[in-house]
Order: sequence, then C-alpha cells, then structure tokens
Amino acid sequence: MYRQLSQEMLQFLKESPTAFHAVERIQKELESHGYKRLRESEKWEVKPGGSYYVTRNDSSLIAMHAGTELSDYSFNIAASHSDFPVFKLKENAEIEVRKKYLQLNTEGYGGMLPATWFDRPLSVAGRVILKEDNRFVTKLINIDRDFVLIPSLAIHMNRDAADGIKFNKQVDMLPLFGTQNIQKGELKKLLCKELGAAPESFYGSDLYLYNRQEPSIWGAGEEFISSPHLDDMQCAFACLKGFLAGENSRSVNVFACFDNEETGSGTKQGAGSTFLQDVLQRINKGLGKNREDYLRAVSCSFMLSADNAHAVHPNHPEKTDETNCVYMNEGIVVKSHAGAKYTSDAVSIALFRSLCEQAGVPVQFFANRSDQQGGSTLGNILTGKVSVNAVDIGLPQLAMHSAYETAGIRDTYYLVKAAEEFFDSHFCERDGGFCIEK
Repeated sequence: MYRQLSQEMLQFLKESPTAFHAVERIQKELESHGYKRLRESEKWEVKPGGSYYVTRNDSSLIAMHAGTELSDYSFNIAASHSDFPVFKLKENAEIEVRKKYLQLNTEGYGGMLPATWFDRPLSVAGRVILKEDNRFVTKLINIDRDFVLIPSLAIHMNRDAADGIKFNKQVDMLPLFGTQNIQKGELKKLLCKELGAAPESFYGSDLYLYNRQEPSIWGAGEEFISSPHLDDMQCAFACLKGFLAGENSRSVNVFACFDNEETGSGTKQGAGSTFLQDVLQRINKGLGKNREDYLRAVSCSFMLSADNAHAVHPNHPEKTDETNCVYMNEGIVVKSHAGAKYTSDAVSIALFRSLCEQAGVPVQFFANRSDQQGGSTLGNILTGKVSVNAVDIGLPQLAMHSAYETAGIRDTYYLVKAAEEFFDSHFCERDGGFCIEK
C-alpha cells in the first residue's frame, strides 16, 4: 500500500522537473477525472455538480468541484506550491572559457543548498515562447538526457574544502555544457531542434536546471523515499489524490497549487496575488450567488496550507525544539508560530485534529526553537487575501532544499487519507461554534 502509492508519487515527481511540467501533469490528472478547463480571459459557465480548473502563467493551477446542495455552502481549500529551489538560466546563457569550454550562465532561484548540486547529472527543462503566425505560444521542453554537470574544484586546489566553504553562485556553480567543439548559439539550436521549431521563431524562455538522479525507496525496512523536490510536490500530490477521492454536496472543494512560494509569492501567479480570490468570486457568481453569499461562505470556510516540515535530523537533534519536534513515518505535521508565520491557531488545530481522528491518521506538532528563525509558507499570505480559517500542515522530511531530499514512505498515505476526509466534510458555524458535518 505505502510502497505502491510512493512509487506513483515518485513517478509524478520525475515527470515534473519544473513548475510548468508539474502543472501540466496535474492538468492531465484532472482531465482524466472529467474536469473542464476554464480560461481567465473567457466567460465562465459554472454549474452545481460541475468540475473545473484554471491555470495562470502555466505554473499555478486552481481546480474546483461544486456540490449540488449549495444553499448554505462553504469552500474547502487545500493549497500547496509547484516551485522549488533550482538554478535558472539567464537570457544570454552561454559563457566561453579560454576558447576551450562552454558553460551556462545561471542564477539561484529560492534558498537552495548549493553543495548538493555538484558532480551529479543535470539537465534543462522549462518553457519556450515561439512565434507562430501572429501568436506567441508556449511550448514545454525537457532535454530528457544527462546534459550538463557542475564540477567540484578538487581538494588539491582548495585545501580548505574539507572544512567547509562558502560557494559563489557566479563562480563555483556554473554548469559545464560543452568543449571547444561547441560554439555559442548551440543551446538555442538544440532547443529548437528538440521542439521541431525554426530558430527565428524562438522569442523567449524560462529554463531551469534539474537533477537527473532517479528517485528511490530505501532503508533497512524500505521506510524512506528520496527524490528531487519533495518539498512541496509531495504535499501537492497527496492533496490532489485526496481532492479527487473526496466529495460532499454542501461545499465547493478547491485544490490550489501556486508558483513562486520559494521567492515570497509576490507574483501574478503567486499566493500573494489575486488568483485565489478571483477564482472563488467568479465561482460564487457563476453559481448564481451574490456578494453577501460569498462573504458568508468565506466566513465558514477552511483551508489546509500544505508545505513540508523539518524532521529531527539524526546527526543534529539539537537543532529542533525539545517538545515540538517531528519524525518521518509518524504522521502529518501541524506547524505553529507565535509570530504568525504559520496560520495554525487553536480553532484550526482543533478542526484538523478532529479530521485526522476520523481518518485514522496520526498527527505531530512542530515549532521552531525559540532561538532560531525558521521559514514560512503560503498560508498566512493566502489568508491575507481570503480570510478563512486555516491550518499549516506538512510532511516531515530531511535535507529540505537539497537537490535530493528524503521523507518517510508512510506519510504520503497519511496526507492522502486526511485530505480525502477533509474534502468529504462540510464546515459551518452553529450557535457560535464550528462544526464539521458529513
């Protein structure tokens, strides 16, 4: 059970080398379940019982399934993100070194662990913008072979390397692309050949390096999984599975996956944009509801903000809080922070604990050490736009933001079951208290 689901998830991750590919993969899954694509530029026709999805920038996606008894409805929202720390190719990407090597000029995207990118097979994927007649169209591309590599500097040339060094991304982290036999302009030619397009039709691109190392299941009892970008595609995959399995007639179920969380969410397609608010309001209007109905629905709605959490590190247990620390394969993590970097509060924690009890899923609690500054996620950004009750959750993992991360084989299953229970439920307010109803 756990292994089969994990293998499905690892294949999902393998097919998602960039946020664009992840959203395309999610689209295919939704369409196989009968979801209809809506476009923001077109008029929407939404009906009770209908299933729809919409994308923005080809890197963020929101899907929704409307119930059939919506006289007193609410939104059930599960939000995750599609991006992860990588290296992005600059516009003029090729650098010649002494007329012998050709490198690719890159810059870091998000807070990565640079050392984990050395000496492993990498490739390039992303999107290319081609001009076709008078239209500019998006084509996804993945050079599906070992293509480039970032070589380490030998310890003989830097005797301090074994004691730890600070890497300069402009000097140390540039991937090797070819030798003196490869001329400048070769990358563009290769991309166009891959797409079957004329070089003169190439007008723009968003291209990234990605780790080619195969995902794996390992450990004495095969209890661990390792893969690129488990953060946050593990949560995206599990929430999607629960979303497609769950249904209740009195809610509008919403699955959201946003780009640019790793850089602050402040883009047109990020959690800090109007994307979620726009979609919910258009759904509300399409269902024949008014502004008052929308505000009432939002006040009773509930959101799972799903983004992975730090497990206790076996070499450094002192880095985590004494009593609010979590372990792989021991359940979903509820994250809290006194400074509101996470959305969890007493109400949302109580509601989520109840859901997990009903689903038979274990729950753990995480807080940062009080003398360390931790990260944040998209929950508090989203609730600044749409004021819903929300809980920040995640799955425990090691080596977050590494090129190859590790998590537990059981935890994906736990989140799928909790998400299914969540989407099976209707949230409402009765006599000043919150209720979860079937």
